[in-house]
Amino acid sequence: MRCVGILLSHYIRMQGVKATTLEGDSVDFNVFRGRVVLIENVASELNQLQSKYPHRLVVLGFPCNQFGYQENCTNGEILNSLQHVRPGGGFKPIFTIFEKCDVNGTSTHPVFAYLKDKLPYPDDDPNSLIQDPKFLVWSPISRTDISWNFEKFLIGPEGEPFKRYSKKFPTIDIEPDIQRLLRLTKT
Repeated sequence: MRCVGILLSHYIRMQGVKATTLEGDSVDFNVFRGRVVLIENVASELNQLQSKYPHRLVVLGFPCNQFGYQENCTNGEILNSLQHVRPGGGFKPIFTIFEKCDVNGTSTHPVFAYLKDKLPYPDDDPNSLIQDPKFLVWSPISRTDISWNFEKFLIGPEGEPFKRYSKKFPTIDIEPDIQRLLRLTKT
């Protein structure tokens, strides 16, 4: 599955933002208040992080097909694809996966519009853009656009975006920042 990532904890500034899971359930992001939430591509590290912090970290996956059309499954096919193709090997996510959405262009999902406004470029790689114009399949193009799969966002417990990570930044290496935010949350 190809999608982009976000770490969110307290949704004071995202009131009214909702997304629909693959099962068709509408989720109001206010339910995540006081917890750190990681939204990112499906990768084994996500299950690992969710298992390590089961009550204080919520992992959410948002598939996206805007990057080389790499997520061309229908919403109904995504879970089988994860289990049998990529990553395969019987992989079953232990976190919530949402319906595919756009993260760039005129149909940008409200979660990503908000985060890109607050964190316009990855902290670890502020200069990278999509290198090959054939992969620019949305309009309009913006300097704040997510450049490829696996970008991640981290938001502090008071709802302020904290840091954006590039596709090159390993998900598991975000753990020190997760721990830092967890220390700020109420247990």
